[in-house]
Amino acid sequence: MTILMEKPELDFQNHADESKELVLDGGFPVPKSLSGEGFLAPEINSFGNSFRDYNAESERQKSVEEFYKQQHVNQTYDFVQKMREEYSKLNRMEMSIWECCELLNEVVDDSDPDLDEPQIQHLLQSAEAVRKDYPNEDWLHLTALIHDLGKVLLLPKFGGLPQWAVVGDTFPLGCAFDEANIHHKYFKENPDYNNPSYNTKNGIYWDGCGLDNVTISWGHDDYMYLVAKENGTTLPSAGLFIIRYHSLYPLHTEEAYMQFLNDEDKENLKWLRIFNKSKVAVDVEKVKPYYLSLIEKYFPAKLKW
Repeated sequence: MTILMEKPELDFQNHADESKELVLDGGFPVPKSLSGEGFLAPEINSFGNSFRDYNAESERQKSVEEFYKQQHVNQTYDFVQKMREEYSKLNRMEMSIWECCELLNEVVDDSDPDLDEPQIQHLLQSAEAVRKDYPNEDWLHLTALIHDLGKVLLLPKFGGLPQWAVVGDTFPLGCAFDEANIHHKYFKENPDYNNPSYNTKNGIYWDGCGLDNVTISWGHDDYMYLVAKENGTTLPSAGLFIIRYHSLYPLHTEEAYMQFLNDEDKENLKWLRIFNKSKVAVDVEKVKPYYLSLIEKYFPAKLKW
């Protein structure tokens, strides 16, 4: 399926030539390694290394850095506005939440150096970790399950967007790029970097404006937020906040951009910070009935995507 919009005028070919990367249909280059997540993680993963250790010396880390170079150069304020306008139409297909969970197994994510299991395992591991710690907050269990479903944007039927437009840490546009952002140095090649309207601390925003008024880099977070909101989910505002901002690591781990938060954001941020990443294998069929009951409680049977 193709996107019925103009492609951003970006120099994809030069990046592909320099790094000898794989190239998606449509000419978008992507790094060679695969994986991804979005919530606060425990310090050690199953291999004995720190989660999200972007400085470790390995071929995987090099490809993750190349991914972030492309993301930081290509994600601009105008690009995000075009993506939000196009994907808010929700005109690609209709399916249930669980159908999307299964569809996500076809997806690979280049931005994270840790994950190596099927995506549905990652979703259920996140959900079961939260369920163990907060057994009475069923909305939180479901939020963890669906937090990454927006990664279907990588699939051809959803436009086959390049990895840099779907996964990875997110960040605000329309203001200065805070140094808390991973691989900050690559923002110097972003067309917005020298825009006088965008390169001050607050840019086009103001203290306490609320994250709803801040344009965040486009990706699976914002897309899944649009899907949930426009399909009439009854998840509480904290659930929608987690879905929309779980990859905004500069905010929820480094406390960058805090000046933009309003009172509701500050309350919702407390919930986002309790999410854990787990590597404990989950028996999908055993837990499936529970999550189907939550889907039925908080979502319509079929959603527009």
